[in-house]
Amino acid sequence: MDERVVVIGGGPAGLSAAIAAGQLGAPVTVVEKLGYLGGRPIEEHYASLTPHLADAEEVMGGMVHDLEACADVEILLESEVVGVSEGDAPFTVSIRTPRGVVERTSPSVIVATGFQHFDPGRETQLYGYYEFPDVVALQDLEAMLKEGSVVRPSNGEAPKRICFVQCVGSRDRQIGNEYCSKVCCGVASKEATEVRMALPDSEVFIFYIDMRMYGYWESQIYWPAQEKHHVQYVKGIITEVLPKDGKLLVRGEDTTMGRPMEIPMDLVVLSVGMEPSPGTRRMAQMLGIEQNKYGFVEAKNPPLDTVSTSRDGVFAVGTALGPADLEDCASSGGLAAARAVARLGTRVGG
Repeated sequence: MDERVVVIGGGPAGLSAAIAAGQLGAPVTVVEKLGYLGGRPIEEHYASLTPHLADAEEVMGGMVHDLEACADVEILLESEVVGVSEGDAPFTVSIRTPRGVVERTSPSVIVATGFQHFDPGRETQLYGYYEFPDVVALQDLEAMLKEGSVVRPSNGEAPKRICFVQCVGSRDRQIGNEYCSKVCCGVASKEATEVRMALPDSEVFIFYIDMRMYGYWESQIYWPAQEKHHVQYVKGIITEVLPKDGKLLVRGEDTTMGRPMEIPMDLVVLSVGMEPSPGTRRMAQMLGIEQNKYGFVEAKNPPLDTVSTSRDGVFAVGTALGPADLEDCASSGGLAAARAVARLGTRVGG
């Protein structure tokens, strides 16, 4: 029986898992719904990765190269898992490919189906994401940075005053997303730095509830953004964005000073949080693994076992488990690969 580790998803976490499993000598099949590997950084045209500003395309290209260098790796693009056998492992995994449905036998399946960005116009139009072209989201600005052209979509001119609005779709009990999405403060600081580098005459503001910088991000991006690139951080709550005199009027409260504020801006960037992707929800249901109340895959034995799920032989990695940064994705991918390869037994490594 030709047993293979099946990795569902070819983004950063899925690639980390597949590379680690392949380098350990396991046969690996990667199933990716898009026509290319790389996940969100490639799909949404990231300019660089937080926190080191490494070129996103180069980094993801390097991971794909490492995967292709493994001895026995099958990459199925434009493909989706459409069925998984019931009962205990090994599983029979049915995969719809452009050439038809194929089956693979696997003692371990790794779910790396990622996240989707919160839709900032889904619940309310207080920020005008679908009304005003100069209101954009983090991923929209990221694509501008990649193109080397940060402009106001309304007129193609370079913005002189830009602000970021934090916690859009995160830490919000009204919509049921009470959790912090973990990366938004860091990504906003990274992008604000890049905007200042691209447009040195611009003023850049970040309006925040709390700045949450994990690990070394405090010294890597937060302080340099202020001290070297002069990004202005304002502790406050933004309540609405309105058009006025060809600009955007940002209204809210300066919570440090305890007073209302109204500031005209040329470009407003919404720091949108993470939600489970449709693929994460679908695969959790298909595989019969538990989800938490937000729809992410529920880890079985946290905090020291962060990748096992409620079904033996099924592991989850990266943002399929919840908000995560790229380091989390790589770490969980490696752990899941080790667990998955162990289930192949003596077949690996002779």
